[in-house]
Amino acid sequence: MTTASEANATHDAVQTELRQRLARVLNPRCIAVVGDKQVRNYSWLKSLKPFTGSLYSVQVDEREIPGIEELGIKNFPALADIPEPIDFVVCAAPRTVTPHIVRDCIAVGAGGIALFTSGFSEHGDDQGKQLEHELIQLARDARLPLIGPNCMGLHIPRLGVCFSTDQPVQAGGDIAFISQSGTHGLNFSLGAALHGLYCSTLVSFGNGAVLEAADYLDYFADDDTTAVIGMYIEGVRDGPRFARVLRDVARRKPVVVWKGGQTEVGKRATLSHTASLTTNSRVWNALVKQAGAIPVDSLDEMLDVVKALRRPRPTTGRRIALAAMTGGQSVVIADDFAKAGFEIPLFSAASSARLREFVNVIGGSAENPLDLVNTVLYDATAVRRVLDILNEDPKIDAIAFEVSAYIMHGRWARDPALLEELLDTVAAFNRASTKTFAVIIYPGHVEAKAADVRDALQQRGVATYPTFARAATALAKAIAFQAARAES
Repeated sequence: MTTASEANATHDAVQTELRQRLARVLNPRCIAVVGDKQVRNYSWLKSLKPFTGSLYSVQVDEREIPGIEELGIKNFPALADIPEPIDFVVCAAPRTVTPHIVRDCIAVGAGGIALFTSGFSEHGDDQGKQLEHELIQLARDARLPLIGPNCMGLHIPRLGVCFSTDQPVQAGGDIAFISQSGTHGLNFSLGAALHGLYCSTLVSFGNGAVLEAADYLDYFADDDTTAVIGMYIEGVRDGPRFARVLRDVARRKPVVVWKGGQTEVGKRATLSHTASLTTNSRVWNALVKQAGAIPVDSLDEMLDVVKALRRPRPTTGRRIALAAMTGGQSVVIADDFAKAGFEIPLFSAASSARLREFVNVIGGSAENPLDLVNTVLYDATAVRRVLDILNEDPKIDAIAFEVSAYIMHGRWARDPALLEELLDTVAAFNRASTKTFAVIIYPGHVEAKAADVRDALQQRGVATYPTFARAATALAKAIAFQAARAES
């Protein structure tokens, strides 16, 4: 009779082997899509068209084959007919045939499979639960990495692996994202690209029947292409194991965790989404913090914090220089950063004297927080002069600088060169600065123009935020992580 400790040891050995085999799946050279159809506009095959390796279709419905061949993709009636080793299989077939497809993957020695197919344990019916149990047994017995079911699978920009035609294909991403939700995974990849950030690998794993969050965390901890790990998670099957892995990985790389199902209504929704077992939010938050990971509460905050970890130069200091363009904004920026735990010290005597030489308009202030009365935005040389003084001040660890789209949009419309000069000046300072640096572009009534300016700065590598509060929260969490790691 097998004891509980022996069963746990066997389970751990299986998971270890499955994680080891993930390397082939997440670095594929050959992909096969099973069951894509015209009714879905061949969305899987079209999304995977940029793939740099070999892409094949498996479809037995003769009515579908002409449309597949029009895409320039070779179709075969079975996985066994594909003339090269298959590293990754995408299954878009109905749930009742998925066990047959998994058996075919095992028979041909495929690297792994992602099941887009839904209708398993999350559906709540006995057939769905039984089918998922069968898939689990097949995959575990064969040591076949199975992603899902009920998931979107993989996005690997450097290889052109996508599950949406909107996703970017980019050579150099360094952010791994692990998501139980396909939508949140897609939105992260699209939102990150707007910030000039790209994924190394994104895994949407849905129900996590065979491989769950801890397995992907473990893989990305050793992945040389990944510098930061983000995660959207609704629940875990093995809480103690997840806590151990999260603690180990967070010692090595930043891990940003967004928990879905924090309220009673949200918990109920997770049951029908991914059939996840939820945890009391206070217990969960304590677990994440004790592990040294960074908790966030939304996609916006996830993007903000990841950007704060990747864009500005890291610091463990909380002494920040704040520069606003009007008096009221100087008050609010001070409040928001102070609430986030920053110190806002007086500048050194030398810095104050230098600032007063040209920040001398009535109503302005050359102290911290600066009230620059918006005049410097008309003069890129003055912008750089202010920033250089702050960068050289020994009492300052970080700089937050406001650019007022709501004040400047009319002038920029009349003189586009003025905006370009400002963007280039700020980007040049960002590259040269020795301190953490972020820009806040408050939109006012000109959100479209503010978004354009934010995008332009972000594509130039500058950490840019739409509000003082979002900037303060993101920078504070990034700095707290860096300080904790420095102390450990």
